[in-house]
Amino acid sequence: MRGRRLPVILALGTTQTLAWASSVYLPALVADPIAHDLGISANWIFAAYSAALVIAGLLGPRIGRQIDRVGGRPVLSFSNVILAGGLALLGFAQSITVLIAAWVLLGIGMGYGLYDAAFGALGRIYGEAARGAITGITLMAGFASTIGWPLTAYGLAHVGWRETCLGWAAAHILIGLPLNLLMLPRVPDGEAVAKEEPKPHIPVDRSMVLLALAFALVWIVTGAMAAQFPRILEAAGASHLKAVAAGALIGPAQVLARIVEIGFLSRYHPIVSARLAFVMHPLGALILALTGGAAASVFAVFHGAGNGVITIARGTLPLAIFGPENFGYRLGLLGAPARMAQAPAPLVFGLLIDWMGSRVLIVSSALSLAALLALLLVHERSPPSRAHRG
Repeated sequence: MRGRRLPVILALGTTQTLAWASSVYLPALVADPIAHDLGISANWIFAAYSAALVIAGLLGPRIGRQIDRVGGRPVLSFSNVILAGGLALLGFAQSITVLIAAWVLLGIGMGYGLYDAAFGALGRIYGEAARGAITGITLMAGFASTIGWPLTAYGLAHVGWRETCLGWAAAHILIGLPLNLLMLPRVPDGEAVAKEEPKPHIPVDRSMVLLALAFALVWIVTGAMAAQFPRILEAAGASHLKAVAAGALIGPAQVLARIVEIGFLSRYHPIVSARLAFVMHPLGALILALTGGAAASVFAVFHGAGNGVITIARGTLPLAIFGPENFGYRLGLLGAPARMAQAPAPLVFGLLIDWMGSRVLIVSSALSLAALLALLLVHERSPPSRAHRG
């Protein structure tokens, strides 16, 4: 299973790009046309999306345990089917009830198909050597917004939001499902864990609590910035055009930071990369506060670079500290608080912007620095056991 690394990385990088582009990055563009067509407020779409994030977070530990048991191939393939079903249902939605049902399906699909599941699959395949593969798929999926938003915008302009959702659904069946089924290795029967095996016991020790807290705090910032970034820059004095142009730099900055992680930071323990990443958003916010809207692009680059490495740390840091045993289940436990904390972030930060303007970056920077403090209290250590996975 360890010899086919590049095809696996390319396949997972492609399917992760598709999964993120058609779920997390979808509401930003389709919320208004859906709301207009159904005669409802766009807040309904964002509320349904927030609920989907909560569902994905709640499912995380169960999905991670399933990956530890049978590998990532069936789990990620299932995600393509569920995401396609949710997108198709969304494309046919004529009421709030069907809209909510579609996002419930999408939330299940996000739990089965986004980074935590992909990271767990790589940990199941490569064990402690999964760090490079994790970085590789995030390097590709860092372009999910760069690819997804233009494709969604093109669909909205030429065929409408319903057909665009149906197009994304078809992409999961025609592209994502075959890649996950054909390119991910099957877990040999001898390595599969029996279904009746009791739930593994993972001690919720000091390191687990601190990591969960750090990821939850920083994921609040990530969720808020994804939804409110242009508004914050405009409140800081940037024009709408400059704010949008600056936001376009986030994706490339993420990818560039991940290249640095592969080429230079990979020689150090992942906790070093994570600590550096956690301080990038506050540094960018400080520069923006001192220079105003003229530094919009600088802030975007700092935020994007930090976010790019933080995403990798979600997988590499627990692997380095705890080892590959029960890795998927552990990722699910660590990721659940982050997903649920992220869910209300766009709405809460929207209200804070109305009240504080660009000073809302004081809040986001404080959250990032609190996450850094939690991470500084985590001791760098080798995995406690190198026992065979499963």
